[in-house]
Amino acid sequence: MDKYNVCLINDSFPPAIDGVANAVTNYADIIARQYGSPTVVTPYYPEADDSVYPFPVLRYPSVDVTRFVGYRAGMPFSPELMKKLEDSRFDIIHRHCPSTSTMPARSLRDRIDVPVVFTYHTKFDIDIANAIRSRLLQEGAARLLVENIAACDEVWTVSEGAGDNLRKLGYQGEYRVMPNGVDFPRGRVDEALIREVTGGFDLPAGLPVFLFVGRMMWYKGIRIILDALRLLADEGRDFRMVFVGGGNDKDEITAYTEELGLGGKVLFSDPIRDRERIRAWYCRADLFLFPSTFDTNGLVVREAAACALASVLVRGSCAAEDVTDGVNGFLIEENAASMAAMLRELCGQRQTMRNVGEHAQRELYISWEEAVTNACEGYGRVLERYRSGGYPEHDRFSDDMFRATAQAMDNYDRAHERQQAVLRELEAERRNLREGLQSSRDELLRGLKDSGEELLSSLKDSRKEFLNEARESRLRVLDTLEDYYDRFL
Repeated sequence: MDKYNVCLINDSFPPAIDGVANAVTNYADIIARQYGSPTVVTPYYPEADDSVYPFPVLRYPSVDVTRFVGYRAGMPFSPELMKKLEDSRFDIIHRHCPSTSTMPARSLRDRIDVPVVFTYHTKFDIDIANAIRSRLLQEGAARLLVENIAACDEVWTVSEGAGDNLRKLGYQGEYRVMPNGVDFPRGRVDEALIREVTGGFDLPAGLPVFLFVGRMMWYKGIRIILDALRLLADEGRDFRMVFVGGGNDKDEITAYTEELGLGGKVLFSDPIRDRERIRAWYCRADLFLFPSTFDTNGLVVREAAACALASVLVRGSCAAEDVTDGVNGFLIEENAASMAAMLRELCGQRQTMRNVGEHAQRELYISWEEAVTNACEGYGRVLERYRSGGYPEHDRFSDDMFRATAQAMDNYDRAHERQQAVLRELEAERRNLREGLQSSRDELLRGLKDSGEELLSSLKDSRKEFLNEARESRLRVLDTLEDYYDRFL
């Protein structure tokens, strides 16, 4: 397979952690090891340490809006960034977010004439609805989103459900399904690690342990989980439910848990960065609960499958694609009663849960190596089609806008270069003046030193002459006195 110089652009990247940031990290890591030279382009985070990566990470200015949306917002109109990207001579640009990362991607394409691939990871209509209350503004934001997506040369989705969601947003172009992978190997972690990671939690032997891993947001179906567990608790059933993660709704979720009287049965863990320690939780649990209709791929379901942990999913959701009820997963309707009925049935069938988990491991698991290999094969096809003129011309109104933006950045860059040239000339003049003054000062000091030495030498000679004359005068006086004494005494 050919190797490619790939520009990976996304609005999130560690230390910001989410599914798409994880995807970009794995793309970059595997491309760097096997398929070419990746460069990640992402907003600035003050606590980021990019030295840990075996590939370059270029960051552009950002503002802190984590209080509102959980992320820093990038400000990508940076001539300095664009100059670095242009000089990198990429073969292909791969966007993983349809919002602000669109700007550098489309401006860069206009400069270097290479194709842009976009992967649709997340149901952005839900993000828009959560971020914008006005219906009119939501519709405008959705149209802008679709415009940004349609402007790409090729669109990939991580599942068929993600493609259906794109259609609902109004996208009418072509797309290909390119599933994401999992960075877990198949199999369990060491039992000692499981005990270490989970030992501080109240998990009595013999009780079923249910697990959720991910962002603590209501739209992940968490209310369905809690309401179903309340139904089980009301029946006198004992269990443990562990939530691993953080998010803007976590405080509300913990408060609702207490309100339901589930405080002793439902446990919370902070987000875990160490992937092996997350694997330990998957290996400790009996069932993974993920009633989300938001996620387009549900990577956590495949992570659970890697550890032979079966999932409970909403029938027809993207996360449930390729899942057969009772074979490699369990399917419910999108409500608490259906979840409770499934858990009630499975609590007494531990072997069934294990068997279904083993089927999930064989049938649902896909590694990131396989996923990125498929993507890199796709890069080759995209480049061939782009070079042969197989994609539509970029003649939208927004393309003109980005061309104008690119031209404006070029003009700014030229003005900046002229400014720098003037500053360099001024600095050279200042340096020459400083060197001239220094030379004059040194010459003056040398002159003063020579004059001082001459004066000192002259003073020494004068002093010597004076002393000689004084000695001679003294001798003459003495001689006169001797003559006087001899004559009169």
